[in-house]
Amino acid sequence: MAEKEWIETLIYTKSGSLTELGTHYCPGCTHGISHRLIAEVIDEMGIREDTIGIAPVGCAVFAYDYFNMDFAEAAHGRAPAMATGLKRVNPDKIVFTYQGDGDLASIGAAEIMHAAGRGENITVIFINNAIYGMTGGQMAPTTLPGQRTTSTPLGRDIEVHGFPLRMCEILSQLDGSAYVVRRSLHNVANIRRAKKAIRQAFEVQRQGLGFSMVELLSSCPTNWGMSADEALTWIEEHMVEAYPLGDYKVSPSIAVTKKDEGR
Repeated sequence: MAEKEWIETLIYTKSGSLTELGTHYCPGCTHGISHRLIAEVIDEMGIREDTIGIAPVGCAVFAYDYFNMDFAEAAHGRAPAMATGLKRVNPDKIVFTYQGDGDLASIGAAEIMHAAGRGENITVIFINNAIYGMTGGQMAPTTLPGQRTTSTPLGRDIEVHGFPLRMCEILSQLDGSAYVVRRSLHNVANIRRAKKAIRQAFEVQRQGLGFSMVELLSSCPTNWGMSADEALTWIEEHMVEAYPLGDYKVSPSIAVTKKDEGR
């Protein structure tokens, strides 16, 4: 009987835009997935040497250790302001911020609003896990009604705490926004859609079309008190309903670009 011939096929290799350092994120957290998608897009576009990232304060505070490119660290919520300055003095660079919901939608609400309103030609990757992750699992501006957190042990009460902020819906109304979309990381199909959106957001910036943001629904198994699988299911069953996926602002010039790419 003839021996079988084994052919080795490379299925996956780590992106060159990521360092070899292991991340500190909790098991099941989807920060690692979003990092990989960003890094792959940057490599595929060939823009690593021309990209500057900005790390937030929060779970992703050490993002500068995980990406193999120029990075800066901003004070809590101030990443859009720092990105504005870096982009204006380096207009030929691709500048992106990486921010959580506490960073972007709470203490940084003014910065993100005015950056979008001015039409700053930057890209924002917004991680929405509906909770403050690093500081102990408190209620965030994105926490769902009834969701239990360490600061709302009986669940978020709308009459007391107000409604969640839907940042895509808000920022898409500003004239300076060119591309504002929401995607999710809870399964393979949606992860693929998320990568395409990140690529489009960087293309928008490269073409100088204005402010772009990709919101990514993400999991926080530790603070949600769930297993990794349960957390992904919770995104699908609860977060997607509260934060519908889709394109909230796509300027006409971008629509033409997308059509051209599909030919």
